Amino acid sequence: MRTGITAAALNSRFVPDLLLRDSKLTAALAGADSLWLPDHLINILPSSIWSPKYTGAARLLPRMDAFYEPWTALGYLAARNRLSRLRLGVGVTDSGRRNPAVTAQAAATLHLLSRGRAILGIGPGEREGNEPYGVDWTAPVARFEEALATIRLLWGSAGRPVSRESEFFPLRDAVFDVPPHRGTRPQIWVGAHGPRMLRATGRYADAWFPTFSQRPKDYGAKLERVRAAASDAGRDPDSITAAGMFFVFPVRCADDEDELLGSVGARALTLCAPAEAWARHGVEHPMGADFSGLQDLLPQSLDEGTVLAHVKTVPRSLQREANMVGTPSEILDQMAEWRDHGLEYAVLLNAAGFVHPSLVKGLRSTAPFVRVLRGLKRL
Repeated sequence: MRTGITAAALNSRFVPDLLLRDSKLTAALAGADSLWLPDHLINILPSSIWSPKYTGAARLLPRMDAFYEPWTALGYLAARNRLSRLRLGVGVTDSGRRNPAVTAQAAATLHLLSRGRAILGIGPGEREGNEPYGVDWTAPVARFEEALATIRLLWGSAGRPVSRESEFFPLRDAVFDVPPHRGTRPQIWVGAHGPRMLRATGRYADAWFPTFSQRPKDYGAKLERVRAAASDAGRDPDSITAAGMFFVFPVRCADDEDELLGSVGARALTLCAPAEAWARHGVEHPMGADFSGLQDLLPQSLDEGTVLAHVKTVPRSLQREANMVGTPSEILDQMAEWRDHGLEYAVLLNAAGFVHPSLVKGLRSTAPFVRVLRGLKRL
């Protein structure tokens, strides 16, 4: 199994590239294939609980929402990536907040400057990254489909002016002349979950790249839909890489697991899970029985008291379903089940390093996290 690492790309207290350096070193130690940055302006964890009172990492990262712009940061990493040969990806960018011509330009530029190692992760985005900034959120999937078709058209235009009718991104003699790298464009990895998005993945994507909050058997069933859509579009279904992004909580023993999962930060992450996932564990999502989870979460609107009230009802079983939790060997057993349902490429985020109430223990989670990554290569 191939592996990647997601870096938070947040501004730190001491040097601005602390997390970027740390993630690049971790990727090298683990023999990872790729390094990924998110495209966020607001964190998925509510900033109201981001303090040393609840999370040790707040001592190093005082600004919870101080995300770096991913394409700029990846360009910075590309200049320091001459020897490690890491692939560099955005996991994932919004199709609405950025005009697709600009996204096509950014990805093609990185692909050239990194000598063919760029990956364009893309999806419809989340409400928190669009609505607060004046971006229309009424038709995110339709906007995504139009953005993806626009990017493919521009990349294949060979510098000739192209026109295209579109409700969202019409082109009128548009020119795109950034050349490919040795005849290649960046791979497109699509973060998709719903039926319409799965069909679009099969038609356009090089990889299916969903996030957490689903079970291995659900993953396998959706992968079949993606590959069926690829076949219907005349594509080779096996050419689509079956990938996934996972939050990992590596621990050394059962006592460490109880302390970590009982923390406010770890429990708050489950607010990103949809209501249907909560219902499977006998609990209604605190934001309602129809709440969609991460896609509609507005974390900046939740004050400290509200978050603490919401997370009181989080079942441990839901935390274990939504995340990879346990010792390295236990996590590898969990990942083996995902492999048996088709997973080929796992991109991991060491969530314990951010939400552990102890800064020291959070930093120590790097060692078992590296063991997980090394073990995945042998699955």
